[in-house]
This record gives sequence, C-alpha cells and structure tokens, in this order.
Amino acid sequence: MHLLNVYTISAFAALGGALFGFDISSMSGVLGTRQYKEYFDNPLGTRQGGITSAMAAGSFFGALASSYVSDRFSRKIAIQIGSVFWIIGSIIQASSNGVPMLICGRVISGLCVGLTSSVVPIYQSEIAPRKFRGRVVSFQQFAVTCGILIQYFIQYGFSFVNSQAAFRAPWAIQITPAAILFVGLFWFPRSPRWLASKDRWEETLRVLAFLRTPDSNVNDPLVLAEYKEIEDQIRFEREQESNSYRDLFSKRMRKRTLLGMAIQMWSQLCGINVMMYYIVYVLDSAGISNTLLASSIQYIVNAVLTIPAILWSDQWGRRPVLLIGAFSMATWMYLIAGILARYGEENPVKDESYTWVVIGHPAATRFIQAASYLTVGSFAVSWGPISWIYPPEIVPQRVRAKAVSLATACNWAVNFALGLAVPPLLRKIQWRLFFIYGSFNVMAFIHVWLCAPETKQRTLEEMDEIFEHGEPLWKSFRGMRGSSGLTTLEYLAKAIELGTLKVEPNTVQVKMYDDMDSVGRASSYR
Repeated sequence: MHLLNVYTISAFAALGGALFGFDISSMSGVLGTRQYKEYFDNPLGTRQGGITSAMAAGSFFGALASSYVSDRFSRKIAIQIGSVFWIIGSIIQASSNGVPMLICGRVISGLCVGLTSSVVPIYQSEIAPRKFRGRVVSFQQFAVTCGILIQYFIQYGFSFVNSQAAFRAPWAIQITPAAILFVGLFWFPRSPRWLASKDRWEETLRVLAFLRTPDSNVNDPLVLAEYKEIEDQIRFEREQESNSYRDLFSKRMRKRTLLGMAIQMWSQLCGINVMMYYIVYVLDSAGISNTLLASSIQYIVNAVLTIPAILWSDQWGRRPVLLIGAFSMATWMYLIAGILARYGEENPVKDESYTWVVIGHPAATRFIQAASYLTVGSFAVSWGPISWIYPPEIVPQRVRAKAVSLATACNWAVNFALGLAVPPLLRKIQWRLFFIYGSFNVMAFIHVWLCAPETKQRTLEEMDEIFEHGEPLWKSFRGMRGSSGLTTLEYLAKAIELGTLKVEPNTVQVKMYDDMDSVGRASSYR
C-alpha cells in the first residue's frame, strides 16, 4: 500500500482547513486576556467586530479568486499560493503596532483561508473514490477543529505570560503549519479531473491508477471505468460550448449553484460563529468564572464529535445528517435564549462586552454551558463536515471551481457580517440573538427538506442524473441500475473486464451490450 494514498493526501491537504481553525482560536483565545485588552485599548462592540471580521473580508475575496487560480494553475498550486498569503498575514499580525496593522494582517491571512477553504474540498472530492468521498472531504472540517483546539491551548498557555508575547507568540506560531503545507505539497499529485480538463490524459490515467490501486495498475477495470466516465463527461461539457460563468445560473445549473451557496450560508447562520469566536462573551454573561478553561472543553467537544462524521458520513448520507443537525441546533439555541431571558438581568458593569448577565443562578449557568457544548457538538457531527462535502460534489467539472468559489464566498460574506455584527448585537439585543439563530436553523431544516437530494456513494459524473431525474429532490435517487444491480461505474468496469469495452488514454473503442442487464447476465456465465 502506498504511503501516499487518498487518505494521507487528503489529510495533509486539510492543513489548509487547519489554518482557519488556528485563526478562530487565536482570536477567541485573546479576547479575555488582560495583555490584549491593554495593548489594543480594550476594543468593544463594532471595533472588536471589525478586528474579528477582517479575516472573513479577506476570505471573501480569496474565495472569489479561487476558481481562476485553481483552474489555471491546478488545485495543488492554488493551495500553495494560499499558504504564502497565510505566512505573510501571520507575520504582520505578530508584529502589529495597533488595530489598523492587525486588521491588515488578518485580511491577508483571510485571502489564504478563502482560497484553501474553496480549493481543498474540491481537491479532496476529485481524488476520492465515490464510496468514501464524504469521509475524505470530512478531513477538512476535522482539520479545522484540530486547528482550533491546538491553537487554543497554545493561546491559553501564553495567556499566563505577563508581556505582549501572550498574543504575539501564538500569532507567529501560526506560520508553522502553512510552511509545512507549502513544502509538502510538492510531493503530492495533481487532481486527475483537473489534468483531464487540460487534456493531460496519460497523467490522468496514471494518477487514477496510483490513487485507486496498491500497485498503480493502469489496466484495472475500475480505474479504466472511472477514466472513461471522466473522459465522457469532459467531452459532453465541451460539446455544450457554454460560458461557465453564465452556465452557473442557467436553467439546468441554477438549482445546484444556489443550493451550494445556501448550504454554506446556513452553516454560518446556524449560530456556530458566536459559539466559536465569541464563546468567551457568552460564558462570561452566563456567570462562569474561568471562561478560558470552560471554552477549551467546547473546542475538545468540537474536535471529538467531528470523528463520527468522518467515519460514517458515507453510510448516514448527507441529507438526514443536515436535517437532524439543523433541528438539534435550533432546539439548543431556543433553550439558551429562554434560560437567559428567564434568569438574566441587566449587567451592572457598563464597560463590558455584554449587557445581560446571569447572577446567582448556578443551575441556569450550568445549563447554558451544557447547551453551548451541545450546540457545538451538533454542528461538529452534521453541518460542519457536510457543508464542505456537499457543494463540490453536486456540480460538474466545467463549473466546479467557480460554483464552489461562489458558495464559499457566500460563507465568508455571511461570516464577515456576523463577525462584525455579533459584538454590538450581544450588547443591544442580548438573549434575543439566540432566538434569531434558532429561527435560522428552522429555516435551514425546511430548505434542506425541500431542495437537497441525497448524493452519498455516487460518482461526481452521476450528479447530472441525480438533479435531472424529474422526481422531487427530497426523494432519494437510486441511479441507473438494471436487474443485475450495477451502478453506471460498476457497469463500465464489468464491460471492460469482459472485453466489450476498450479504454485507452483519450481513445475509446466501444463494443457494448444492449443494456446493463446483459452485462450482469454475461458475468454470471464466466
């Protein structure tokens, strides 16, 4: 077995997601520290929101640029370019002499996060076999959670340092994973589907064989079948002669483009933003004394509960996980809002980041803390990983990078708005903010129920059939199967194995049986 295989390649590429996690906890971890408050003059409300959301602003533009960069230079090189932006941004943040320079560094780091958060799931989905594509792309979210956890404890440790190193050192340490990612990718293969789009057919076949077989066998029937599916799909797309940007919102593609954008939008509107960036404020207002330690438990929950999604997302499916996640997060958000409204009161200290506190109600305090952990856990096992899996797998090759860049840009636009708005909203509308998030989760549940089909264990080339089979999207699509029970890919592999279909790089000679059932019958007589 290769040391480099689909799992190790995807896990390493997911370091791009870890950078986003590093940013989340590098900011949330310093909000409650005395050193940060003193040096940056205790930023509150919109000022702190501007610092936090600067990363999302850069990510928005990075995501929009990702389609051009990844289509032009390849998915792998696009990730390396993002790593360079991260290193530059981290250096500026660590050496910042005030809020403007800090914001500048976070914007530049955001360009990296926008690029990598768009391109890494595309790269992972394009190298992964259909049967465990969800597991592979879930590495992206797991890397985010591990980045949050690792950086948070680095930040927590440095919080005891009585100098500016309390925030400068953790921001500088962020350079390390980006440097490792940049250098390591030189030894990794390019996406086979990107190679095919550039007519590099022999490399496409070699990379597929390397990824799918332990001995890199280019004559393996399943390798040749997948190669033929890719070739047929690209030939069909070229025959359409459509402008890819215009095609994103054509009648045929509009549903998929908007669905990918909506999934990314709901993944932010569900409330995870306030629970990750501003959990210190939430726990403070709930009456918890050691908020930095209490926050660390949340980040552990976040990382641990991403593991079930990695292991079983391809068995559970995308659709039921999104529905259960939205329902559970709505429940916890409504309960947090209700407990805060019932047991909270106006904060007697005026110069705080929150104006509503729970005082003298330890049971209510513990409940809010537990509900916060459950909210994050519900997200970690559902919307966290699935929101990265779904957008790149539902669109065809010709528009994949552009559609995912729009979906991810939508994520970062909402992230920016929330990062900017949450600090002042916590001060102005207090517990009502959690009612708003609960309602967003209800809306997400309804949207997924009506518009999101199941895509588990289907090849990327089968998505046209799933979205165009004419049935309501909430009905599961069973695919093209004859009585033999073969999927399209299995059918092609069996035909190659029987010698009725010959596949060579960029040259296909076909002598096919009349239908899929005949392949099943022929194989039974072997």
